[in-house]
Amino acid sequence: MILGLGSDLIDIRRIEKTLDRFGERFTQRCFTDIERQKSDRRAARAASYAKRFAAKEACAKALGTGVPRRGVHWRDLGVVNLPSGKPTMALTRGAAARLDEMTPPGMRAQIDITITDDYPLAQVIVIITALPGE
Repeated sequence: MILGLGSDLIDIRRIEKTLDRFGERFTQRCFTDIERQKSDRRAARAASYAKRFAAKEACAKALGTGVPRRGVHWRDLGVVNLPSGKPTMALTRGAAARLDEMTPPGMRAQIDITITDDYPLAQVIVIITALPGE
């Protein structure tokens, strides 16, 4: 059962300008430690941050909240990779609480995301589904 669907399209050049203007102030405010470590190692640093920012926006839409709303903040939403390399979202604090709230009893939530970019655009789609509990 689909619990939430969100998508976001972002102009990578917008993130390039934001990084130039605000630097660490922006990255510290919006991204988790893991996201900053991964993005700062990339040759296409701004594109990496843009994709992660779009993933946060899309996930917040799938949660039905937006950011920052209903206790969901930027660093409560983090892009992580499974051992296979597949990206997903790790939710903490307010975002995790919202996910728990929207997941039916006896079910568990799964977050699937797809991330793509073709400069100057990056796009993310997030689907939150409920699966039988384990």
